[in-house]
Amino acid sequence: MNWVKFDRGVFLVNVLGIIYDPKTRQILIGKRENDPYIKELSWTFPGGRPNYKKDLEIYLKHEIKIKTGLNVDVKKIVFAKTYPEKREFLSIYYLCGVIGGKEKAGDNFVEIKWVKPTDVKKYFTTSLHPRLLEYLKTL
Repeated sequence: MNWVKFDRGVFLVNVLGIIYDPKTRQILIGKRENDPYIKELSWTFPGGRPNYKKDLEIYLKHEIKIKTGLNVDVKKIVFAKTYPEKREFLSIYYLCGVIGGKEKAGDNFVEIKWVKPTDVKKYFTTSLHPRLLEYLKTL
């Protein structure tokens, strides 16, 4: 397939988990270094590009496990967006809750941290859509 000829409708999909702890009212973010696709990327939500063999939610659970050590329950899709930094990337954000595991940074994460949903802007170096920020305020 010649991808160059496509000027619309073809995206690289990322599934990302907004892991929320209702007891502490915080979300989990992870720090990456030297991202090969978006050089400005540092802190992000855990997840990644899914493969073609499994449902998106199953792949998201797997990626969260290897990046954070946590087992999660994927509850629902809360947002989807493209990025001004890389328009061909489409991210689908899911609300997740922890159901087990031992917290530990792994895979491409050098650090993980629980933060208040309203504090994510202090950490992220890439764009955060205003509608996503508004959603985070409701947690």
